[in-house]
Amino acid sequence: MGAGAGMERSRIVIAGGGLAGLSLSLALKRALGDDVDVVMCDPALSRDPHGDRRSFAIAASARRMFEALGLWDKVADKAQPILDMVITDSSLQDPVRPTFLTFEGAVEGEVFAHMVTSGDLTALLLDACRDIGVNLRPEGVKGFSVRGARTDVMLAGGETISAALLVAADGARSRLREQAGIGWIFWPYNQSGIVATISHERDHEGRAVEHFLPAGPFAILPLKDEVLPDGAVRHRSSIVWSERSGNVPALLESHPEDLQAELEKRFGLQLGKIAFETKPQAYPLAFGVARSFVGERLALLGDAAHLIHPIAGQGLNLGLHDAAALAEIITDAMRLGMDPGSPDVLLQYERARRADITAMGIMTDGLNRLFSNDLLPVRLIRDFGLGLVDRMPGLKRFFIREAAGLRREDAPRLLRGEAL
Repeated sequence: MGAGAGMERSRIVIAGGGLAGLSLSLALKRALGDDVDVVMCDPALSRDPHGDRRSFAIAASARRMFEALGLWDKVADKAQPILDMVITDSSLQDPVRPTFLTFEGAVEGEVFAHMVTSGDLTALLLDACRDIGVNLRPEGVKGFSVRGARTDVMLAGGETISAALLVAADGARSRLREQAGIGWIFWPYNQSGIVATISHERDHEGRAVEHFLPAGPFAILPLKDEVLPDGAVRHRSSIVWSERSGNVPALLESHPEDLQAELEKRFGLQLGKIAFETKPQAYPLAFGVARSFVGERLALLGDAAHLIHPIAGQGLNLGLHDAAALAEIITDAMRLGMDPGSPDVLLQYERARRADITAMGIMTDGLNRLFSNDLLPVRLIRDFGLGLVDRMPGLKRFFIREAAGLRREDAPRLLRGEAL
C-alpha cells in the first residue's frame, strides 16, 4: 500500500547492509512503494552473502515480522526450529553436568525461535529488496552534512546524494554516529565469542543446550540438516563459545587435535563424534549503548545503537526490533504528510526503543556477570534460582515469552505479524 496521494517523494539512505538495515529497507519499500526512494549503501553488497556462515536465532516476534514482509516461507526452508532448550551449570572438569532448567520450544502455539545462517537470510533479504525496487549501492557512506530540510550524504565513490533521513546501520564502531557527536557508553567483557559450525554423528532433534562455564557460556544451537550429493544427511549445530580473551589466541593457533579436544570437553559426547565444519572465528565481546539513538536527520539502527552480550541470543532480534519500530514510525508519519527526518518523528523512535534496549542490556550484562565465574557461593545461589524457575510453570512461561519477543502488547505492528 502506498502513501497518500500527492505526497512528495522522499529519499531515505541506509548506510550498512546488515540484516537490520536490509529488513528496514524492505519494510519501508513494501509499505510506501513509489512514495519513498530507499537507498542502501554498503561495499559488502558486491560480495556473495553466502560466505557468511555465522548463525542467528530468529525469535518468534521476528518470525512474525518476516511473515508480514512476505519472506518467511523462503526463510523457513533454510531454518531449523528450536524445539526445546536445556541449561546446565558446572565447572569444565565436572564429570557430570546436571540440568537445572529446561524449556519447551513452543509459546502460544508457535516455536519460540528458529536458527538460520546469516548468509542464507542475507541472500533472501537482498533478493526481496532488489525485486521490490530498493536502490542497492555497493559503496560506503563516508559522511554527511545537514542542510535545513535535507542531509547531503557523501558516498565513498565521490557522489553526494540528498536525503530526508540517513539511517546509520554501520555497526558498533559507527563512523556516522561519531561524526554526529553522539556519545557511546562502552565496556569490554574480557571475553571473546568463538563461533563455528559443528557436524555431529547423531541428530540434535531440535534441542539447544547452554552450558554455563566459568569462562562464559557455551551454547550449542541446532541447525538444519544438510543433504549431501550422495543422499547422506549431515547433522549440524552452531556453537557460541565464550572464552577469556587472553586464552583465545593460543586456542585458535593450537594443533587441530588439541583444539578438537578442547571442543569435546565443552560440547560433550551426547551427539557422538563431532568435527569442525567451518573454521572457528573469534569476536571480542562487549557492552555498548549510544547516549541517543537519533541525531539531526539521523537515526541509529542495530549495533550502531547498541551492543549486548550474546548470552541470551538477542543481539540480532534487538536490531530487528529497531527496524520494525523505525519502519512503522516513518510509514505512519509519511502517510500523514510529515517529514520522516524531522525531530518530532525521530523523537518517537528514541522513545520507542530506549526502554527495551536498556532493559535487555541490563539483563544480559547481569546474566553474564552472574554465570561467568566459579565462586561456590555464587554457583549455589544461581543453581537454586534456576531450579526454582524450573519448578514454576508461570515463571517459565514469562521467560520463554521474553525470549520469543512476545511479552509486549504495544510492540510494533510488524512484530505482531501485521502489515504496515
